[in-house]
Amino acid sequence: MPSDDDIYRFTRDNRRLIADLLDTLDDGQWNAPTLCDGWTVGHVAAHLLQPMLVGFGRFFLTALRYGGDTDRTIDHLTRRLRAMPRQTTTDLLRRHASDRVNPPRVGPMGPFAETCVHLRDITRPLGQDVDVPTTHWHLLLDYLAGPRPARALIQPGRADNLRLAATDIDWTHGFGLSVTGPAEALAMVLTGRSAALADLAGPGTDILRQRLETGRTTAS
Repeated sequence: MPSDDDIYRFTRDNRRLIADLLDTLDDGQWNAPTLCDGWTVGHVAAHLLQPMLVGFGRFFLTALRYGGDTDRTIDHLTRRLRAMPRQTTTDLLRRHASDRVNPPRVGPMGPFAETCVHLRDITRPLGQDVDVPTTHWHLLLDYLAGPRPARALIQPGRADNLRLAATDIDWTHGFGLSVTGPAEALAMVLTGRSAALADLAGPGTDILRQRLETGRTTAS
């Protein structure tokens, strides 16, 4: 199991990868929709800065304004950060790439997971294959399928009674109806991205689809 230092290093590398990608996009791509409902690429880029730029006090006060609704709180803060100039956003993401963020209840795995998933929230709709290393997806799948994943990342019971198997790495989990596919697609579906269902196969895929229809893709 990687140490916290390892996870922080992976997160740093992924933030730099995302910043490099963002620098290659034109204005149309910057304003293109992503897999996060209602968010453009620019919104997702701004959201990735939130853990480094928004302290607990500001987050807490904003949450009170929205009655404790975490999704609405995150959306509000993201839209405020989205107002920054594009170059400022990418410069800040690169400048804060090494920041060690340790959120309550999820720890360093939270920011790490976001770099993996949000990169693909951006690149999948753009038709680009830029991705984090498969070792990162292996680590994230272990966490999502583990005993205490954060509810912000995966709804409880989503993988119950299913046998998940990655086709590009040595990773399996669970028992039941089979769901197979690339590690990236498995992780994206487990975190609520129905667009990745097309890359999965097996009789358990329809069950996953039904479970996703009862939820939604959030900012997390």
